[in-house]
Amino acid sequence: MSGLHVTFDGGVYPAEEIARGAAYEVFSADEVAGFEWAPRPGNALPWRRFVHVTEVTAVHGATEPADEPETPLLMPAHREHGWAYLHQLSQQPTAATDPLLTVARASAVVRRGTRMIKVLSARQVAGYVRGWLPHGFCFREHDVAHLRTPATTTVLRTDGEAGRDGSDVAYALRWRASDPGDYDVPMGPAHHGLTALPSRDRLGPPVLGTGFVPSNGQLIPEFITRDFADLPMPANAALVAYPAEGVEVVLYTYQAEQRGWLRMVGPQWRHLLAGVPDLSPDQEYLPNADVPRSTQLVGGYGDNEYEAVADLPGGFRVLAMTRAARYPVDTVARRVRFAQWRGVPCLVLREEAGWLRMRLRHPNPDTVVTTGAQCQERGVYEAWAPSAEVTDDQVMDTRYAL
Repeated sequence: MSGLHVTFDGGVYPAEEIARGAAYEVFSADEVAGFEWAPRPGNALPWRRFVHVTEVTAVHGATEPADEPETPLLMPAHREHGWAYLHQLSQQPTAATDPLLTVARASAVVRRGTRMIKVLSARQVAGYVRGWLPHGFCFREHDVAHLRTPATTTVLRTDGEAGRDGSDVAYALRWRASDPGDYDVPMGPAHHGLTALPSRDRLGPPVLGTGFVPSNGQLIPEFITRDFADLPMPANAALVAYPAEGVEVVLYTYQAEQRGWLRMVGPQWRHLLAGVPDLSPDQEYLPNADVPRSTQLVGGYGDNEYEAVADLPGGFRVLAMTRAARYPVDTVARRVRFAQWRGVPCLVLREEAGWLRMRLRHPNPDTVVTTGAQCQERGVYEAWAPSAEVTDDQVMDTRYAL
């Protein structure tokens, strides 16, 4: 037996590795229950299925991973309760404090360099190309690598249009986490307000408060950016597409020095951008340097402070156009602007003509009514506030440990 093979559901199948072994695309020459007919040019095995590494009992012919593997989702051993029971608990808001659920959820952690992913609509892709930064609900790539088609990624959408736009392509933003402290788990008393928001005031599926995605069949831990804040875009983040074929197509990669996206996709895949509003598939480079920044990394080198960039897994360095000036920083922090409006804790995103764009840090039914904030995507609520009404306006730095 040559090449990569995996043992799945009692059979041994040829396979291709996905996301450094987080999942596998499994092939068969004959029809197998659960496999779909998806022939590809040059592949004589027309039946395929995507499976997560946790569904595979053995891997044959794999190479050593280049990166440190992510911690898998684990649960305490129990003679009566297995994964099906854990999934059942994950879908019950009343079970959020169940010890079995909390122990399992705590096993999924973000470390520095963890690849994170956020599934996007076509409209959101246009926003990120023009300067949006990572924020809101997101996932570890390790936990969702087996979801590779428009149909399967709908469970991860945050825009409220999942399953209704009829799209034949799914999009995602992928980046490396700069620091574990930039992320939070939407469970526990601090996030009770999210679970209480009525359907008329939210987009996307409800927040269960268990730390897991609402799903009939998937057990996926979810994360949010802390305070729903924007995160500085790391170097080499990528905007990717997943067409119905199940392949991953890198559309753009982020060039930190230019604050822009470099087109990577070849002519054979540019049709995947046809549904993105106001975006030319033939545009080579999309700078967004003049977009106001709601957050930034700042680094210290010697006695001076510079704008910094996360260039992981290598570390943090000065953001500079010339290679000689891209030296590592001695200290690094994420700088964010906080304020209060009508007694509600908010983030200040930008300022225009005496008005401030505010985002609620801890949305709940009362704060949404008090501020009149509108839901932009799942969990993200924003409003314009007169600057004269805003109090406790301050810029704060969150230091990263180096």
